[in-house]
Amino acid sequence: MCRIAGIFDPQLTQHPEALLRMRDSMRHGGPDDAGIYQDPTFPLILGHRRLSIIDLSPAGHQPMQELQSDCWIVFNGEIYNFQDLRASLQQLGHHFQSKTDTEVILKAYQQWGTEAFERFNGMFAFALLDRKQGALYLVRDHAGIKPLYYHQQGEQLIFASEVRAFKALKPDWPENPDWRSFFLSFGHLPEPVTTLKDVRPLEPGFYYHSDLYTRQGTLHRYQPERFSGPVIDQLEDAIAAVRQSLEQSVQRQLVSDVPLGLFLSGGLDSSVLTLAAQAILKDQLRTTSINFKEQAYSEQAFQEMVVQRCGSQHQPFTLGPDTFEEGFEDAMQAMDQPSNDGFNTYFVCKYARQSGLTVALSGLGADELLGGYPSFGYNRFVSPLRTIPGSILRQAKRARKQALKKVAFLSLPGPVGEYLFYRGLFLPDSVAHITGQQESRIWDLLTEFAENAPAMPETNGNRVSQIEQEYYMRNQLLKDTDAMSMWHSLEVRVPYLDKAFLQTMAQISPALKFQLPQKKELLVRAFQQELPEAVWKRPKMGFTFPFAEWFKHSERLLGAQNGLVPWRELFLSGKLSWARLWVLYLSTEPGLMHGWD
Repeated sequence: MCRIAGIFDPQLTQHPEALLRMRDSMRHGGPDDAGIYQDPTFPLILGHRRLSIIDLSPAGHQPMQELQSDCWIVFNGEIYNFQDLRASLQQLGHHFQSKTDTEVILKAYQQWGTEAFERFNGMFAFALLDRKQGALYLVRDHAGIKPLYYHQQGEQLIFASEVRAFKALKPDWPENPDWRSFFLSFGHLPEPVTTLKDVRPLEPGFYYHSDLYTRQGTLHRYQPERFSGPVIDQLEDAIAAVRQSLEQSVQRQLVSDVPLGLFLSGGLDSSVLTLAAQAILKDQLRTTSINFKEQAYSEQAFQEMVVQRCGSQHQPFTLGPDTFEEGFEDAMQAMDQPSNDGFNTYFVCKYARQSGLTVALSGLGADELLGGYPSFGYNRFVSPLRTIPGSILRQAKRARKQALKKVAFLSLPGPVGEYLFYRGLFLPDSVAHITGQQESRIWDLLTEFAENAPAMPETNGNRVSQIEQEYYMRNQLLKDTDAMSMWHSLEVRVPYLDKAFLQTMAQISPALKFQLPQKKELLVRAFQQELPEAVWKRPKMGFTFPFAEWFKHSERLLGAQNGLVPWRELFLSGKLSWARLWVLYLSTEPGLMHGWD
């Protein structure tokens, strides 16, 4: 796990100095080693910061070269099937100088060209330079687990793992004037939106090919748009497939040359991963968890049940409002892009690192794939409401209850309108009031964004699943997890998003995934023998911090010195949620974070 950056610019004469500013603004994500490569032919320089996970020796230094093909790479992430690929490449005559997955990427490209990209099962973002072909490839994994941002204008191409690196390169980089409108609406910045003008993320499952001779760039999809295969429509077959595929995913993701463990929240998803890992790691299993002084939010009893069942070396931590205040400034610095949900991840990663872990497995993704969210129930209202003319739907904004107000979002076309109906925060009239714009301007902005959203043809639970993956998971959960974990030099892996497991889930009938009596029943049945009954029988709680209580005592948020004074009474009276208050704070306070101040 690392951080990468690069500049291709015929007009930029200070390549090394500029690149070092970008690279070292992300030092937290790669404290173990650093390197640069400046090409002697092309106006290109690549930079890398390393968090050593596989092969801790100097052989893992990057940028890494493959001599025979004259290729260079800077790589962030992990290729979980690298050992299988390595064995196949050795049979084809390739020789390796290291034990890294980085070298496997280079050899795979040498053997199969860009077709190699689809063979990788992992979380990754890398830049690969083919000097013989005069080609630079930017590549991002199938699910968008690892970030990669780029700016392409004229002959110039700049890329980095974090948006803050572009500000480090050019402190006066222009701001995207619309980011606050999107953030207030979504609670995150939906791709391709960032806080900086003309800086965008590479799409998951795509590679960007830059021809260094013609200085033109083109986007290519290497990953099929949807996983496909024979449908699994028998319950027992589906249960067996979930168990086998998830166990294999966990086994692939337990490979590490540094201390590894699991986040154990006490919920179903992390408990299943912990039990699956225990079967492999035995008495070497390590877990860590977060609890709260506010007992209503604590899941300690359920964590202890799982720890007792699996016998892990467990390290719990207890948080309170004082912890929140102490960590506030550092957490704000860690947040590369504004998010409604990053602070909880900040503390989890902080304490996982404190417990001695360098790699941690997370249960992220299970709710999206197996129907764990309320949106899978709300979707039954969507089709009937969509029959109402948009002009009438928009009048729902006048309703007194927030849940009814959000019906207005369904006047927006496609999945964006549905997502905002499920999870949207502020309606365009409120966004306009907060930002000083016309309401019609906000509706136009969201409509244009919705019209350009990826198509999602499914009309069943698969559609909701895809919407939750496309927006909430990728733009909020994964983005927060990457930023906060790397701030603490911690690698977080997500077995539920393993490519093979996603393929398995795509093959299971929607009726079995989403319509069984209990939410995520397939997962429960797959591991029911090992799971403590109390863990899977209790209502879903979600990994929730007591922010509503903490915010009430935070002078930082409610004091007279900031822009939230008009909202103070609404929050204290319970008419404004903590999530909406937090988004307001991040939208109205200038200069809070390196990446978007």
